Order: sequence, then structure tokens, then C-alpha cells
Amino acid sequence: MFAEYLDGRMLMQINAGAFLIALLCLRGDRQRTLDRWLFGAAAGVLLLVYYVWRFTDTLPEWRMDFPSLWAHAFFGFESLTIAYTLISIGIMTRTSDHSAEADAGETALRRGREAPPVDIFIATYNEGLDVLEKTIVAALDIDYPNFRVWVLDDTRRDWLREFCDQVGARYVTRPDNAHAKAGNLNNGLRHSAELDGGAPFIMVLDADFAPNRNILLRIVGLFDDPQVGVVQTPQFYYNADPIQYNLRSTECWVDEQRAFFDVMQPSKDAWGTAFCIGTSFVVRREALDRIGGFPIGTVTEDIHLTYKLMPHGYITRWLNERLSVGLSAEGLPEYISQRSRWGLGTIQVALTADGPLRGPGYTLRERLHYVHGLLHWLSRPFTLMLLAGPLLYWYFNVPTLYGEPLQFLAFGVPALLLYWAYSIWITGARAMPIFTEVTQIVAAMAVSATLVSAIFKPFGRPFKVTNKGLDRSKLVVHGKFAAFYGALFVLAAMGLGRAVAADGTASGVVFNIGWTVISMVLYLASLLVCFELPRPRKEERFPHRERARLCIYGSDGLPREFDGVTQDMSCNGIGLISDAAGRVEAGATGAVWLSELGWVTCRVARTQGHLLGIELFPDMAGRHRLIRMLFGEPAHNIAHRGRPRVAIVQLLRRAFTG
Repeated sequence: MFAEYLDGRMLMQINAGAFLIALLCLRGDRQRTLDRWLFGAAAGVLLLVYYVWRFTDTLPEWRMDFPSLWAHAFFGFESLTIAYTLISIGIMTRTSDHSAEADAGETALRRGREAPPVDIFIATYNEGLDVLEKTIVAALDIDYPNFRVWVLDDTRRDWLREFCDQVGARYVTRPDNAHAKAGNLNNGLRHSAELDGGAPFIMVLDADFAPNRNILLRIVGLFDDPQVGVVQTPQFYYNADPIQYNLRSTECWVDEQRAFFDVMQPSKDAWGTAFCIGTSFVVRREALDRIGGFPIGTVTEDIHLTYKLMPHGYITRWLNERLSVGLSAEGLPEYISQRSRWGLGTIQVALTADGPLRGPGYTLRERLHYVHGLLHWLSRPFTLMLLAGPLLYWYFNVPTLYGEPLQFLAFGVPALLLYWAYSIWITGARAMPIFTEVTQIVAAMAVSATLVSAIFKPFGRPFKVTNKGLDRSKLVVHGKFAAFYGALFVLAAMGLGRAVAADGTASGVVFNIGWTVISMVLYLASLLVCFELPRPRKEERFPHRERARLCIYGSDGLPREFDGVTQDMSCNGIGLISDAAGRVEAGATGAVWLSELGWVTCRVARTQGHLLGIELFPDMAGRHRLIRMLFGEPAHNIAHRGRPRVAIVQLLRRAFTG
């Protein structure tokens, strides 16, 4: 019906116009509002044309049988996904950059402006010292004249109390774990308030997030605006997440949240609706007092904090700068559990009596932005339905699109291609087909299950801490997930084989062959993620170039010294490039000298050409100097911008060479 009304010539004109705008915008400036509007509008128009075609020409008559129910359910979740996409395009027509304000605030503080006191809360549950030590030592080394560090231990560990006493941090615990992280932070609020009423600003760090030295100098000045209740900075990671690592794309593909942190949150900030993400943020104590402390009752106290503050006139300011680094979820189960918790928490906040859907005091814009976030999670089942669609056709003769499926080439493909181009452009290659889809697929089943269970029991679930710092030195196969994606791949291949053998040329067969081929690529990539490759290094390496001197003892017991330049460094090792590498044997012991560290005891672990792998054995003071040097202003050791061509090559290598 719609296809007949919109004749081929008109459709070609719409597609050609949209693609012409896209070609012009691809060379445009992502920071320029007009370019964002033009490219977004072009992608949005084709998506709307596609949606109208789907609604009018591809749905069967409503009946109470599985084929009809499946087609309508698929379209329903597709509608949620398209709604989320169109709202995202609208949101991203704006962006913000508060670095100039941060510059002014830092300059004023460095020139002698009185620095308001800050209490730094480090919330910990079960993390080991190898994780906590970096955060505590880096926090104590912050370049700011007036702060206190509080370690809030919800596991009541005597060794941590002793460590805090040793390094000069305040240690606080409590008799129970009521209300999880929010309860722990509120306990810190009470204890810190007992000292001169508490600092007027609170900075919150997760146990695995080490702050840069200048983090408070960059943030505090933004509170000159009385409307600002929270200043939030993005999360950056110094280790690869399971998707990056298991697809061998650590150096060429970004973590799944990069587009959200670097692109979506600045856009939301421009609309006044950015939200807290749980770590590396500063909040006014006065604002917390007005809402009774950190919000309890949901498993995501961070976004809940932002929305509790909104009716009181406070906004969350997004400072899009890399001011801390932390540990990403290292294993697939932790990665999936984390996203399920985020999805559940978003639903819980929506259902609270004072939340953005039901509560008073919110503007329409604030409510719509929350609906946008809610749609992100509610549309997750659509990912699973995309995987199931071609299999239902091959094995049960249940189509997803009725009418003329090959019309998808005219309506669906242009919209999809243009949106992919827009997505890559607007995110600066932080989002890309296949990789972005895989990050959604691997968690889609768990998130969908969480959504279903939340319908019956949205509250009362325990807060699950994401495990960090576990042993990752062995190959781990997640059998259930691998069997699921492997079975999908085999079934799709068999269905494809049957179609080829039957020499089918019907439009539905041709359409589903194309859908199956794309699905098989996604099945395979998801399957590869289920085989967690060993991570032989306990500590992640940072790029670091500095002149160094190596002194080792030969078999005669006499010392020999060699000059070199460091290639990379961690808290327990150095990669040293030296022309003398051929004269050094693996296993040799001695010491290495660096200007910021002095002499550190070491052992040559391996030699490879001009490269020496050196294992460090610093004492506590030396290790803390290493931590301050590496984490005070950390270099990028994980890709923060995508290199799509390299990522695709690495994916192919992983698939065919292991």
C-alpha cells in the first residue's frame, strides 16, 4: 500500500537526497550544530520512510496463531528500537564542552583562590589490595590543597585498616551492608560530618578507579554555577573488556561504553539531562542533605542520585575529560551481570514514587530523556529476535516480513546503511557495525531475562558487586553461551544449505539468505567472545618512553651497566629497548634506574631482539612511586578511538587462526 503510494521514482529521489546530504556531512564538523542536524535529519527521514513501509506493507492480518503473533511482536520491539534511535538522533543534534570553564577554575585555584574542602570517598566491598592500592595511593597524591581520603570498607578487613593507617587514609566500616553501596556512602557521610561538619563537596571513587592528579582542580570550579549539584567525568579503562580482548581488538576497537561517555552524555548535558554514572564524580553535600543522602531502594544509586536532585533544581554537569582510569569488567559473566544490573536499576528508578515517570517536579524534557534511557533497555529483546528470525523461516516456514520482502532493498537497506554511516560519523568511529552489535548480543539474553523478571518483581534484589582483579591467566570457555551461539551458527548454516540445495529464487528465500549470512557473522563473533583468552599479565602495561639504566650481575659476580629506553611499564614490569640486549641473559638479576624512581631491584624475565622484559621487585615506597607515576597522568594503553579496518582484520584473524 505505502510502496504503491510512494512510487519508485519518488523513493529514489528521497534516498538520493539523503545520501547526498550524508556525503556532504561526512566531511563536516561533528561539533557544528548544523552538520549534526543535517546528517541526523537525513538518517531520520529514511528511518521514518522505512517504518511507515513496515507498518503498512509487511504485517499479516492479526490472528491468534504463532506466525501472526511473532510478526507483530517483532514489529513491536522493532518500533521501540526505532523510537530509541530517532530520539537519540534528536538528542545528538547538540553537544557540550565545559573544558574552558574547567580551565578557568583550575587557573583561579592555582593563583591562590581559596580551595573548598573535599571529602574523597572510596567505596570498597571485596576488592584485593592489588586493586585498592592504586586507587588509594593515587587519591592521596591528588594535586589539591584541601582534601581528606576516606576508605569505606563494607567487608570489615583488618589488613585494609592497617594499610590505611600506614599510608594516611581514613578508614570507616559499619556492622552490616544495608542498602549496599548507597548505604556505604551514607555511612561515610555520617562519619565525615562528625569532623567539622564535613567538607562541602564529596568526590566518589569506585575501588578500582585511580584519579588523575588534577581531577579536583578541573572539577571544583564548575560548582561556581549554583545550579550544578553533581560534576561527572567519564569512565576510562586501563584494561580491555571481554569483547575487545577476546576479539583481539584491544588496540583498534573501543569499549562498548565509549560512544555513550564521549558522545551521548555531552549531548545530554547540552539538554541539561546528563546523569551520574557512579564513580569519578563530585557532589555538593548541601544537595545530598536536601534529598536525605545517597538514594537507596534501587541497584543504581548513581542515575537515581541525578533524578532525585532534579526536582530541587540541580543538574548534573558532564565534564568530558579523562580524569581517572579504572578496571573494566574482565570476564564475560561479570560483563553480562553488570549490564543486567544497569537495566534493572533503570527500571527501578522509573517505578519509584518520586521517580521521573511518576514523581512531581520534573520537566517534560527530563521525563522524555529518562524514557529515552528506558527504551535502550526495553528494546534489548529485539536483538534476540533478530537472531531468531531467519531460523524460524528455515525450519518452521514462519516469515517475519510479509508482503514483498525484497522491497527491503528499497526501504530497509538505504535506511540501515545511512544510519550506520551517521553512527560512525557522529561517534568518531566509536560505534561500528558488527562490533557494536556483538556487545549488545552477548548481554541481550541476560538483560531480556532481567526485564521479564522485573515485570513480576522489580524490587528486593540484592546488589551484585562486579568482581575485579581475579585470576585471568587461563583459557576459560563459557560452555552454555558457546553452545548457544554455536548451535545458532550451525542451524543457520544448515538452513542456508537447504536453501541453496533447493535452488530457491522466491523473494522470501533470497531475503532470508541475506539475513542469515549477516546473522552468521554475528553468531560467529559472539561465539568467539565466549572463549576467554588468557591474560598472562597481572598488571596492564602503559606506553612509557624514558631513558633508563640497567645494572645486572654477571656469572662472575661483577656488575655490568647498560643504557636503554623504556617502551612500556606497569607496576611490576618494564619493556626496555637496548642495543645491549643480546649480551643480557634471561634470568639475570640486578637493578634498573629511572629518574622518577631511582634504583629498583629487578630480574630480566625474557629477551627478544633489542627488547628486554624486566620484572620489577620494588619495596612499598617504590611501588607507590610507580603508582603515582603511572596513574597520576596515565597514558592511553587501550584504544579510545576505533580503527574499523584494523578491527575487521583482527576479527578475521581471530576467527580463522585462533
